[in-house]
Amino acid sequence: MSLMLAEPAPRKPPDTMTATSYDLHGIRVLACAPDGKNLRSDRDAVELIAEAIQHEAGLILIPVERFADDFFRLNTRIAGEIIQKFVTYRRRLAIVGDISRYMEESSAFRDFGYEANRGDHVLFVANPEELDKKTYAHAAARRLPPAPSP
Repeated sequence: MSLMLAEPAPRKPPDTMTATSYDLHGIRVLACAPDGKNLRSDRDAVELIAEAIQHEAGLILIPVERFADDFFRLNTRIAGEIIQKFVTYRRRLAIVGDISRYMEESSAFRDFGYEANRGDHVLFVANPEELDKKTYAHAAARRLPPAPSP
């Protein structure tokens, strides 16, 4: 009696967020492609953070296209839930692209974006060149020698 084994079904690759990693002023960056999976919840953020950890990236660059409009409406709390995951896992987040529409629609979001850019965890930048400048300034500030004692 011969036993026939069925061939295993082909495995579908996981629905990961297409990304590349590189170094920028001494900081490892995971840059997500604009056409990948949208971030809609804190679970999506954790998946992306896990990918960043695999790449040893401390800064995650996400194009604005990867976020649903609800992310930019602070009353939905989606932005807070997603950003909290990045803070918890000690990963910096850079959202790259044109957010002017959201800034015009909501004074709360405009204030949030302004305060976020003053901090160290979340950056809203218009393009990669602006990210390069802000990252360079941040890296340079970390390398400054301590101020002399009076």
